[in-house]
Amino acid sequence: MKNGFLWGCATAANQMEGAVLEGGKQYSVSDALKGGMKGEYDLDVKCNNPTHTGVDFYRHYKEDIELFAQMGMKVFRMSIAWSRVFPTGVEERPNEEGLAFYDKVFDELEKYNIEPLVTICHYEMPLYLAKQYNGFTSRKVVDAFVKYAKVLFERYQKRVKYWVTFNEINVMLISPFCGGGIIELGEFPEQAVYQGIHNQLVASARAVEYAHQVNKEMLVGCMIASGPWYPLSCRPEDVFLTMHKNWNTYLFSDVQAKGSYPFHVWNEWEKKGIRIIMEEGDLEVLKHTVDFVGISYYQSRCASTDLAEQAKAKGNLFDACRNPYLKVSEWGWPIDPLGFRYTLNMLYDRYQKPIFVLETGLGARDTIAEDGKIHDDYRIAYLDAHIRAMEAAYEDGVDILGLTVWAPIDMVSFSTGEMAKRYGMIYVDKQDDGSGTYKRIKKDSYDWYRNVIRNNGLREE
Repeated sequence: MKNGFLWGCATAANQMEGAVLEGGKQYSVSDALKGGMKGEYDLDVKCNNPTHTGVDFYRHYKEDIELFAQMGMKVFRMSIAWSRVFPTGVEERPNEEGLAFYDKVFDELEKYNIEPLVTICHYEMPLYLAKQYNGFTSRKVVDAFVKYAKVLFERYQKRVKYWVTFNEINVMLISPFCGGGIIELGEFPEQAVYQGIHNQLVASARAVEYAHQVNKEMLVGCMIASGPWYPLSCRPEDVFLTMHKNWNTYLFSDVQAKGSYPFHVWNEWEKKGIRIIMEEGDLEVLKHTVDFVGISYYQSRCASTDLAEQAKAKGNLFDACRNPYLKVSEWGWPIDPLGFRYTLNMLYDRYQKPIFVLETGLGARDTIAEDGKIHDDYRIAYLDAHIRAMEAAYEDGVDILGLTVWAPIDMVSFSTGEMAKRYGMIYVDKQDDGSGTYKRIKKDSYDWYRNVIRNNGLREE
């Protein structure tokens, strides 16, 4: 890879910090989930949610960051919990105790010369905003987000260069509660969802505008859950459906990277009777575009108009049909490294902006062997194949800023709400029933990735 390529790993506050009601923090939408992002949620937060304790990064951050430094990480993607800075979201002043925690995290990162990359909102809306205003369907929540983002930009402008406004913003289409705090969908759910999407895109653009005013050296990106949709067959109906599936993904990055809605959106809204309430100047605000396009990539997806094939798709995160040419993970996610290369090329061709790979990784059940180690050769194989695909895309001419692998350390899986579905290169002794010592153990993948970073990739330059 090119000199200065940012090798690192990615995490999220809601999956690792714990300390859910400590330091002034209040509940977020993530704390209300029961069984993952597409499951039910408990607005009274009486459920026993693993995110409430995470892997206790709140107390282990020094130990963990030292382990990240030993791995050789150049960049650490983390998120700041909105509900730790503005516990309900409506406070006039931020919670200083919450900000002080992140001050200490940045101190440790600077100590080891690790570049922070901060996601401002990673499924961490204060639950109060969801319950009181129905999340991003309300402009009050747009204002609350901008207020929160301004505090972060002003406080950390000299400590954080790379920012992302919203994690996987297109997840609003499959989980409007997680993605945008939307509780009440009403009789016309698409109206509520797309109103929330518009408001969230305006909030992102306003944040980008302000960041560039505060410090022109700060780079702000968007992030989509990427992965191409393939037609399951070459039937024209499948191909046409696939075009629309891909449009749904690109809608978000089109607006954030190009500064306007694509032509097909207006037509679709008109046909469906969707009436987006816009304030004066919204379309001008959207012209404040991001500096880079961030993506997560875990899988490709297949689309079919065949009802029998659609029925087989139930259970997958995106309800995509099974691709007969691909192997799948233990959780049924297709493994498609070539699809990763394809995605990088397609997005760079579409936007002509640098791409930052903010997540890719493999969820698996890791076990401690008799020798006391975790031999996760399956994770190494997955990452090896995907890094090679990324390097091939770089050779194709794609401008790639960096890679932050999901994840440096085990966390609660957001898709399923389990500890059992582990992504980390450091094992954490915590189980789904809450038991465990929280001891950290390096997996085989830890040493493997350390060598990748040391060699600036898998191939000779």
